[in-house]
Order: sequence, then structure tokens, then C-alpha cells
Amino acid sequence: MERIWEYVYGEGLKTLSEEHPVLLTEPPLNPRSNRDTAAQILFETFNVPALHTSIQAVLSLYASGRTTGIVLDSGDGVSHAVPVYEGFAMPSSIRRIDVAGRDVTEYMQTLLRKSGYVFHTSAEKEVVRLIKESVSYVAHDPRKEERDWVGVKPNESKFAEYVLPDGFKLKIGAERFRAPEILFDPEIIGLEYPGVHQIVVDAINRTDLDLRKSLYSNIVLSGGSTLTKGFGDRLLTELQKLAVKDMRIKIFAPPERKYSTWIGGSILAGLSTFRKVSDFIVIPFITILTCDRCG
Repeated sequence: MERIWEYVYGEGLKTLSEEHPVLLTEPPLNPRSNRDTAAQILFETFNVPALHTSIQAVLSLYASGRTTGIVLDSGDGVSHAVPVYEGFAMPSSIRRIDVAGRDVTEYMQTLLRKSGYVFHTSAEKEVVRLIKESVSYVAHDPRKEERDWVGVKPNESKFAEYVLPDGFKLKIGAERFRAPEILFDPEIIGLEYPGVHQIVVDAINRTDLDLRKSLYSNIVLSGGSTLTKGFGDRLLTELQKLAVKDMRIKIFAPPERKYSTWIGGSILAGLSTFRKVSDFIVIPFITILTCDRCG
């Protein structure tokens, strides 16, 4: 990590680390030891004047213009449901599953292999990821979708065509929806996790009763895996099955949600209060002095 930051300051930003406060993002439930190590490196090696850490999901919520809601963040490695109240995540209510985009890519690779398209190397796996992002969709009703695909021939319109870098054309069929289906049913690949819809409901149910309506009406999607076509519609359908009757559910899917964390961070860092190190209520900075006092 230290070498990455050296490159960022020296080659990427071409600026002096001593001149700028730092906003550092972290995943939900990040161990305190990780945060302490990062703070030590930034203060002692890079001499930053001040440091503020923020949970990625909270920043994604800021990017949507909200301070209260629940963020379903599904990226490459993990998926989180993070309830946030007035800008603060609620750690005891956060739910996580180790199923996300990487697993969808690997399952797509397996499905394509069964169809006769074999990808071995890491470079070829990257091609599978691009295929996934290009042609995948989440079925509104997976059982009906399976029935609809019975007997479909490769020359029919339901198949998607993907052109490889060498010009070879792939015909991709039911793999298009079967791969991302594991986000809602991880048991398909043998993982005993709940689906993304279930962790949203579970996270909300772990909050106070008075807060639940606000959370259900402010569900914000974040992360690249939520960009799959049909993801939001399927999530809404599943939540309506699990939530109490007549619950008002609203899902917000910003088109730029792959970068929501960065956008929210830029909003936070752009506030006039961000540079006021003494204002611990609005922006709880850590300075080198307070860091020393805390040991």
C-alpha cells in the first residue's frame, strides 16, 4: 500500500502529501488495526496534515444526495447491505456475503466452458469479465426464463453475439442470465449464503422499528455488479415478497453507481468544513497531534 501511495503522490497527482488533508475510504466492518496501520503510514511516512476515514457505502449514499438510507454495495469481491442514519453507518445492522462480481465472472466462465468456449489464462478470464458486462442480464423470474429458453436455437434473437479481439464470434445463450442469478441464489454454486435481497431485508430488520420505513424508501445501489441489466427490477420484486405488506419500497440506481464512492468522497472533501481540522463534529479529522495522544 505504501508503494501505491508513493506512486499516487509522485506520478499520479504530482503533488506534495504534506499540503493536503486525506480522505481515506474503507469497507464496512474494517478492523481497527487496518485503520491504525494506514494512519501510521500516512502520518509518519507521508506527513499528511490530517486524515479522515469514511465507509464506502456512506459515501455512496452522499453521492445520491442522502444521509439516511440503506446501501446495497456489490462490487468485485463482496456484497454489503449497510444501513446509514444521518450520515453514520450502523455496524450492528450491516450484513455481508462473499458473493459478488468475481464469482459471477467465474461462473460465467464455467457455463461457457460447458458450451464449448474454453478460457484458461488470466487474460482470457478478463475477456470473460467483459463478456459478462456486455451481455448479462438478471431475469425477473428465473424459472420462467429457464422455460423460455427451452428449445431456443443459436440463430434466434435471444442469443447474444460477442466478438472476441481476434474476430471470432461467440453465441451466448442462457448463460446470460444464469451467471448473475447467483447474486440472488448463491446455492447455485454451492455457497451457503443468503441472496443480496435477503441481506437487505435482514439488515433493515436489525434496525429500530421507527427507522425501517425510511430505509425501505431509500435503498441505494452501488458497485459495478448492480449495473447488470434488470438487477434493480428483480431486487424490487424480491423485496416486495419479503417486506411487510404495503411497505413502500423505493430503489435508487444512479447511472454512475460504479463510481459512487469516489463521487461521494469528492462531495465530502469539497465541503468548506473539510479543511477545518478543529471541527470534529462535522468532519471528525484525526491529526498527527491527536494520533500521538491516542498512542
